[in-house]
Amino acid sequence: MTDKQVQTEDDTLIDPISSSPDFEQTESRIAIWGHPTHAMTVAFPVALTFCTFGADVLYWLSGDIFWARAALWAAGTAFLFGLAAGVTGTTELLMVPGIRARAAAWTHFVIAVALLSVLGANWGYRLGGYEEAVLPYGLLLSAFGVVMVSAAGWHGGKLVFDYRLGTSKGS
Repeated sequence: MTDKQVQTEDDTLIDPISSSPDFEQTESRIAIWGHPTHAMTVAFPVALTFCTFGADVLYWLSGDIFWARAALWAAGTAFLFGLAAGVTGTTELLMVPGIRARAAAWTHFVIAVALLSVLGANWGYRLGGYEEAVLPYGLLLSAFGVVMVSAAGWHGGKLVFDYRLGTSKGS
């Protein structure tokens, strides 16, 4: 028996976290007409993080300054949309008891906050000179951002598809 399990009189084990009355309250509270805003906003920073990396690789291969400028814009937009997704996700985490009770939600939160730091650093690094910033550090930051957005997306998807967290259950 672990320290989180409680033994009842008939020798059955009960997890005190999952037996909480709020544990099943997982419906999104930040939604527009029943559509969760966090789910709507995360697609942009995910896609733009991959676009930044792609533009960096294309600049590296072609030397065309267009790709360096495109990477600057993609990095900045990924960071700004990431902030919007972070606000909606953090609000969901703090307001919905069934989300807050799960350790997996906190893992997703920590990875996503670290990702925002990488996206902000990537954009900030490029503001001083976008063409010079691509090789090697811009490309490395972009590649690290892709790895981190993949991890955050994996955990976020697991929360939605396996636990139905932050979804709209309908009427």
